[in-house]
Amino acid sequence: MRKLFLSFLLLALLQNTFAQDGLIDKVVAVVGREMILLYDIELEVGNQRLLGVTSDKNLHCEVLENLLLQKLLLAQARLDSLKVSDEEVDAQIDWQVRQMTMRAGSEKAVEELFHKPMFQLKKDLREIVHEQILTKNMHASLVKDAPITPTEVEKTYKQIPKDSLPIIPTQYVLRQIIVNPPASEAKFDVRKRLLELRERIVNGEKFSTLAILYSEDPASALRGGELGLRYKQELAPAFSDAALALKPGQVSPIVETEFGFHIIQLIEKQGNEMFNCRHILLKPQYTANDRTAAFRKLDSIATLIRAGELSFERAALRLSEDSKTNTSGGLMVNEENLSSRFEKDQLNPADFGVLRNMKEGDISIPYESQDKMGNTQYKIIRLERLIPTHTANLENDYSVIQQLAKQQRQQATFEKWIKQKQAAALIRIDPMFGQCQFEREGWRK
Repeated sequence: MRKLFLSFLLLALLQNTFAQDGLIDKVVAVVGREMILLYDIELEVGNQRLLGVTSDKNLHCEVLENLLLQKLLLAQARLDSLKVSDEEVDAQIDWQVRQMTMRAGSEKAVEELFHKPMFQLKKDLREIVHEQILTKNMHASLVKDAPITPTEVEKTYKQIPKDSLPIIPTQYVLRQIIVNPPASEAKFDVRKRLLELRERIVNGEKFSTLAILYSEDPASALRGGELGLRYKQELAPAFSDAALALKPGQVSPIVETEFGFHIIQLIEKQGNEMFNCRHILLKPQYTANDRTAAFRKLDSIATLIRAGELSFERAALRLSEDSKTNTSGGLMVNEENLSSRFEKDQLNPADFGVLRNMKEGDISIPYESQDKMGNTQYKIIRLERLIPTHTANLENDYSVIQQLAKQQRQQATFEKWIKQKQAAALIRIDPMFGQCQFEREGWRK
């Protein structure tokens, strides 16, 4: 997707530069019934430069070729009668507007920047977003094919020069046992604090001011707790249900989610699917006694494992309080690729801080960490396997080679389709781009 915020910033400059002599409306290429304006090229070139993109070639020519390819995909999408739902377009527009709002600071700032109300800006985005989604879906349908076979994977591996194979950073395979301290007192305290804040709001204090002062969600706290317009599926079910049950301005009772405890104030809702709200998030704060109790329990478990009286896997199954890993003997799963291997940057800093001085088979001392929601955890880990930095190979990195094979097949399929469509389509390019050396032949007839 284009970085639309930067693109619109450039639009004002381009209109001032080109509008007087009519260059902004000049058609410089045609693909079937799809046209490319000089403005389209200048807009994307400026966008690329604002993003710091450099090229050894003529950037205008590279952008033109990319646009030619996009129009080829768009023409095929229309020919194949591909459909895009209004809900999909609306969701993407809302995402784009949120990005612009975050960059500009507020919706009002965005409206002032473009000299138009938000509803008009969203209306202007519809055609752009609709074409973007069509193009993306068309490409996906072209490269969709059968699964890669082991024979293809092995063939790909043998064909790739050894100095061209990817370098795989050091990877770690871990098991963990997590113990949570008794949470009743900590949860009671956080509920008490939220009830006090809710009472202050009911008595006239601004929700947004208290969110800035007290909310433990740093991203939204800076905006007075406001989340922006969201689909209910984007947020925790209990949170969305509570927000949608409110009327604008109302404040919810305390809501518990995996992130902690919230109170919510509804700003607006659109039907039963979308809403904007403010919230204040507080998390249970464990005491030194809570931490000590958890550490003692983990230390006892580790002692039993080291003595051979209990395997780590069985201890995780019976004693770990992490439902995601206890059934697999504590084996941690990398949610980015669904494997059991983690690179340094994919690990929680606290986990890596303990892990980096361990050897295979070592069991850590108890330590404090956080889950991906920022909740406190107390745990021990075992370094199951350490895979040093190496060149990708079939034995250790089958999935990596498999992905390379899949990408090669998809690219070959796509390039074949491009040649076929170039030969059949009406393509015209203005002589002002006659010196361009395109990556693919076939654009000029």
